[in-house]
Amino acid sequence: MRVLGTELYSKGFETAVTEFIEILNDERRNLLISPSDANVLVHAVENIDFRKITDDYFWHLPDGMPSVWILKLKGSKTATRIGGPKFFKRIINETKHLPINHFLCGGAEGVADQLKMECNKWGNNNISGTYCPPFKDLSNEEMQSIADLINQSNTSILWIGLGAPKQLYFSHRISKLTNVHAILPIGAAFDFHTGNVKKAPIWIENIGMEWFFRLCQEPKRLIKRYIYVVPKFVYYNLIDLFR
Repeated sequence: MRVLGTELYSKGFETAVTEFIEILNDERRNLLISPSDANVLVHAVENIDFRKITDDYFWHLPDGMPSVWILKLKGSKTATRIGGPKFFKRIINETKHLPINHFLCGGAEGVADQLKMECNKWGNNNISGTYCPPFKDLSNEEMQSIADLINQSNTSILWIGLGAPKQLYFSHRISKLTNVHAILPIGAAFDFHTGNVKKAPIWIENIGMEWFFRLCQEPKRLIKRYIYVVPKFVYYNLIDLFR
């Protein structure tokens, strides 16, 4: 079911977990799966090149209650929020006794290693590698070097944490060079699970105000994004619904 032209997964969190685990039994296909929030959806509306990239994604998971509300208005009875941090932790827990390796790529220097230790605390020791990409435009040679590192680790799932929309561009680009089952850009999950950023309480998530909670924590970094994104998300969806 489409929201602002992007097909969103509408079967719910538990079904997404089950189907994702089943995907890992298939051949390695570098499937791109993104928990996509309002920022991603609005950017896809306004940037044709980005839309072409998001159209290549296997799944877009509804990461935000506003998207879930729109799905329900359009007739979905099973849609639930599927946020990156929650989905990541659930998959790490579900695969801890399976022969499935994880590679953590993202965050500031040292964050991926911190996240690896958190995964170990949850009982999953199948973290095959970590890497923190430099915050710059990477050359083809640099991307190939990162891909080689990932491929040598024999990983099944590549988790990317660079922030949207950058991480979706990066994931799409690296997918042409890697040999994994799935690639998931999960952004803030790296900082949430390492304690570098405080996660919003569940009740705030449920009323669709997690964006405001995050804005209060990181106003300098997020103020421009939310002033731009939130009104446009509402505006574009009103036009779409009335149409």
